[in-house]
Amino acid sequence: MIILIPSFEPDAKLPELIRELNASGTGATIVVVNDGSGPRFEAIYEQVKFLGARVIGYPNNHGKGQALKTGFSYIAANFPGHDVVCADSDGQHCVADILSVAGAVAPNNAIVLGERHFSGQVPLRSSFGNSATRFFFALATGTWLRDTQTGLRGYPAHLLPWLLSVRGNRYEYELNVLLEARSQGYTLESVSIATIYIAENESSHFRPLRDSLRIYAPLVKFSMSSFMGFLIDTVAFLILMAVTGSLWLSVLGARIISSGANFAVNRHLVFPEGRSVPLTRTAGRYFALVALLLAANYGLLISFTEAGLPAFPAKILTETILFLLSFAVQKRFLFRDRTTAAEKNSAPSMYSQAQLPASTDSAQLHAEI
Repeated sequence: MIILIPSFEPDAKLPELIRELNASGTGATIVVVNDGSGPRFEAIYEQVKFLGARVIGYPNNHGKGQALKTGFSYIAANFPGHDVVCADSDGQHCVADILSVAGAVAPNNAIVLGERHFSGQVPLRSSFGNSATRFFFALATGTWLRDTQTGLRGYPAHLLPWLLSVRGNRYEYELNVLLEARSQGYTLESVSIATIYIAENESSHFRPLRDSLRIYAPLVKFSMSSFMGFLIDTVAFLILMAVTGSLWLSVLGARIISSGANFAVNRHLVFPEGRSVPLTRTAGRYFALVALLLAANYGLLISFTEAGLPAFPAKILTETILFLLSFAVQKRFLFRDRTTAAEKNSAPSMYSQAQLPASTDSAQLHAEI
């Protein structure tokens, strides 16, 4: 078993965690990734090396996702066949919970998540962030997970090549792992762990606005695509009305034009994994979905207004419901790449330290062992 700890500008809690892991008597190999913390933190890393951990890293900060990928690459090259448990460096994961997750990986041959139960005094940004990502994950996959943002995770050794192929270099990477794991059919298991926040989680390097945009990028892009479709539909309707004078022809023509543009944007930009799905299949299903959504729009409006809801709030509620439904259907079914992970990773699964994702300058990666 390998314990992988990504770190950026750590404090004394990192060497304390190493001491506690050593004292647990597991004999696990500990790999710490220095994600470009800079010279001010060299003393911390020297202390960590003195305690027996292997420290690797690079000069410039690339983000948590890149640090994890760097660790996976190093472990695959130097410890092939070993399962990996990832833990945070800021003291949020106690040794007992790390060992609990480690013990669940091999028996289940699955991704094991250390699942927190959010009760009591939880920092507002952590509470909001977890609630939002739970909803987004359920919308995108149809699966409800209590804790989608946990950094305590266990991975079987055979998943390391796949983990290196998952998109993202910063905080969005961990959510992408869960999203792609579900689409690839990998099993997700959970182990209950303690919920620990130290000093209102002030040591976290999570940037609420920028990193939230990265995490929720698919939903944000889908919103922008939908708004673009609305603008195209409106402009096309006005032009067709001026040219033809026919209301029904203008409505139909505008919807065909805007739906075609929306389909192209969604296929290439919002759900890029859908580009590997045959165009004829996705196009036919997309326009069938458009027809169903039109019918549902009419049916819901009738139902809400007959129930006594005024027209404007009924319209807003209807559009919100159908927006979320459309996103879920397109992501989970319409543009889903059904190529298996085994087919994608049929190449040899040995990685050297030089074989890192392109966003890292591999010449700068160095082992400080």
